[in-house]
Amino acid sequence: MTTPTLSLLESLVPISQGAEAKVYQCYLHGRSHPPVLLKHRFTKQYRHPTLDNSLTKGRVAGEARMLLKCHRSGVRVPGVRMVDTECGVLGLEWIEGRSVRSLLGAGEEGESEDEAEFEATDEDNPGDGLASFGLTIDEVMGQMGVQIARMHMADVIHGDLTTSNMMIRPPAHSSTSPNEPATELVLIDFGLSFVSNLVEDKAVDLYVLERAFASTHPDSEPLFDAVLKSYGKQSGKVWGPIYKRLESVRLRGRKRSMVG
Repeated sequence: MTTPTLSLLESLVPISQGAEAKVYQCYLHGRSHPPVLLKHRFTKQYRHPTLDNSLTKGRVAGEARMLLKCHRSGVRVPGVRMVDTECGVLGLEWIEGRSVRSLLGAGEEGESEDEAEFEATDEDNPGDGLASFGLTIDEVMGQMGVQIARMHMADVIHGDLTTSNMMIRPPAHSSTSPNEPATELVLIDFGLSFVSNLVEDKAVDLYVLERAFASTHPDSEPLFDAVLKSYGKQSGKVWGPIYKRLESVRLRGRKRSMVG
């Protein structure tokens, strides 16, 4: 049965497609209003229809809940504009800007689904890097640590922290308080996120980002150290146990690498 949401999707052309979803840009209220990103989790033919429907509904609703939870906790994330679990569609605020990955320069890490989402119309245009946003690398690492710490303090685990899943939004599109920087770092792609207050899960989240830095950005150790410094300052007294567990996670990771 055709629904208003599916009719809307049929009138649009996808700007990108991943293994789990097609992504569209549309204007729900006309071009005088900002565009909206629509993420459509399409039907998977290899799954039983009942299971597929249940999983899709749960993932769309879950991602929306995580974004709302982050927003209420002061984490900069895309705003939720619409949710249609029956059709598997999540509508999000369109984030103008560039991914941190593209601004820092990337190595071998693959493109994430959401990097393609937000940069589909911008990827071929050469940019001036961070200077065009009025930022230094230290400032970006500082904002990164603050936003991840706020997210973890809200007991939200991202599940896929990479520099591809972070956008730099220029001042013209930012709406900050006097105590916030004009140019914002925004966390995106919460498709794998979940709620947990476990130190282990927060440490693993940080370790995933550390490995992403190592595989994507040359000589990245000082960069990640700056992220951890900012994260620790924002986290306060809970930083000690998280850092101790991060060291344990690192050791386990090195052992796995040695074993192969």
